[in-house]
Amino acid sequence: MLEVSNLACSRGDHRLFSGLSFALHPGQIMQVQGENGSGKTSLLRTLCGFLMPDEGVIAWRGENIRDLDEEYYAEMLYLGHLNAIKDELSALENLRISAGLAGVELDEKAAIAALRRIGLRGRERLPTKVLSQGQRRRVALARLLVSDAKLWVLDEPLTALDVGAVALIQELIAEHLARQGMVIFTTHQPLQVAGVEMHGLSLS
Repeated sequence: MLEVSNLACSRGDHRLFSGLSFALHPGQIMQVQGENGSGKTSLLRTLCGFLMPDEGVIAWRGENIRDLDEEYYAEMLYLGHLNAIKDELSALENLRISAGLAGVELDEKAAIAALRRIGLRGRERLPTKVLSQGQRRRVALARLLVSDAKLWVLDEPLTALDVGAVALIQELIAEHLARQGMVIFTTHQPLQVAGVEMHGLSLS
């Protein structure tokens, strides 16, 4: 379980949010909402341990994530609104390297299967610099298929995706929740997961 207590975060001299408390349980999904500049991305990055909060505690399975360190990172997957892929590498190479950095041993056969499911059949070995924006986004999102992480933190996961890809991401999220995974995300596009109650968190 992810528990957040009295969290506060600032950007420079501007306080983005304060007194933020919530809990996310296995099998639950939460959408973070708010106007541009309200601190959605800052909140997600703080939950991942990439930014230090001004105040408050973030706990995973009852322990402060600052004390858990690598144990927490092994159970958390963050996908930012930027793809974080290397242009000169192929989709296959990008996926296998990102998996390795996350501590996941991914052989070529499993990586190719993931890329094909995500809609990149025939493009697995092409340099990502020749792919479209939507295809590059799919390369990044293929990490969802090969991760063992319980907590997915997704910042604008639907960016540049067509209708078919959006439906696939919704399907992957539903499968993850059915395995008692957890998801917290932001999006400017509608995201619906059948049979799942969507929890909301508004920043203002």
